[in-house]
Amino acid sequence: MSSVLTNSDAGSAPEQRVSFFRQSGWLMIANVAGGVFMWAVHFLSKAIPDVEYGNFGALLAVVMLLPVIPLQMVLAQQTAKALATDRRRELSGVIRLALLSVTVCWVIGAIIVLMVQTTILNRWHMESPVGLWVTLGVVLLSLWLPLFWGALQGQQNFFWLGWSMMSNGVARLCVAAIAVLILHGSSVGIMAGVLVGVFCATVIGAWQTRDLWLCRAESFPWPVLLRQIVPLFLAFLGFQVLFTADIILVKAYFPNEAGFYNSAGVLSRALMWLVLPLASVMFPRLVHSAAKSEKTNIVGLVLVGTGLLAIVGAISLSLVGPLVVKIAFKQSFVGVASAVLPWYAAAMVPLALANVLINELLAKPASSFLPALCIFLLALGYVITLTFFHGTLVTILQVLGVFNTILLLVCAAFTWGPRLWAGRPATNQS
Repeated sequence: MSSVLTNSDAGSAPEQRVSFFRQSGWLMIANVAGGVFMWAVHFLSKAIPDVEYGNFGALLAVVMLLPVIPLQMVLAQQTAKALATDRRRELSGVIRLALLSVTVCWVIGAIIVLMVQTTILNRWHMESPVGLWVTLGVVLLSLWLPLFWGALQGQQNFFWLGWSMMSNGVARLCVAAIAVLILHGSSVGIMAGVLVGVFCATVIGAWQTRDLWLCRAESFPWPVLLRQIVPLFLAFLGFQVLFTADIILVKAYFPNEAGFYNSAGVLSRALMWLVLPLASVMFPRLVHSAAKSEKTNIVGLVLVGTGLLAIVGAISLSLVGPLVVKIAFKQSFVGVASAVLPWYAAAMVPLALANVLINELLAKPASSFLPALCIFLLALGYVITLTFFHGTLVTILQVLGVFNTILLLVCAAFTWGPRLWAGRPATNQS
């Protein structure tokens, strides 16, 4: 399997579709395999107290709330565009600046967290700060990792992107299992596994993209760069908030049920592992086509495939999910997880479809500030709404489903609305 898509891959429409499905298939296998290993870590919940599993869910949610998706998409867009226009040295400067920026932000954030760690521990009902310290290390690597993954995605090096994803899951499970089953650790031991997994994935990503960020850097036009990256960051940050923020809020409002809720969340977000590779392969192709003023009809294909996979996956999960929860988690988890699982799975379907349209809208970010701002404000409204409507776990998921549906409608309006208003056929061409 070729690891990098080059210009030689560009050919007839059938050849492009074959290439797309080959790369999507591999990335789907890698994404699902890595996700399965990460999910298998939750089997360890049977070996630790329920409270400790809830602590792990909260610490992991901190990592999940990091802006990894917008960071990856910014670098994917910049890499794809730089390679299409032969500006590697400018790209090297962008990657180095991004690495420096997130590191400085981490240092500042780590200092603040250590200063207020007592307040954080009391709020989350935790006793030991060790898990928080380990999480700080995970956060640093998790800020570096999407930059390298974005570079791999942008150069369409899906082969090594897939292996990096799988190494993350395999290392996480192995180390966490040793820490819990042999060394009798708890949430701290599982977070140590997360740390080692992210480290392995980061090393692979950094090594495979070294020719992009180690070459001699050149200056780049700041105003142009900002016009390109600000919409990307805002839109995908909004998407990530809708994808993950509920875990943090549930830990705050329902500390005793957070572990049960997290078990359903892990299974439901697995739907995204299944469908995200389609959009991941599509995005750099759209950026490349836009940079060369080429047209492509790949968006419609991805949208249909994503919709079918997400709907079938949600129905299947609603039917067999309670059995999976019973096998993977303690018996005490089954009641709550089974009650919220159908709502959780259903809420992921419009989010998966909206992700495809966001990728299309942001493939040309210089002209997409308004939809990006709307997506970000929608996510902000979601968080504010949850502070008022969180009476039950099902209520939280109903709010999530409503906002994800609104997100899909907003993205659809920005995608097809201008074409319909202009009196042109609503095609899926970029």
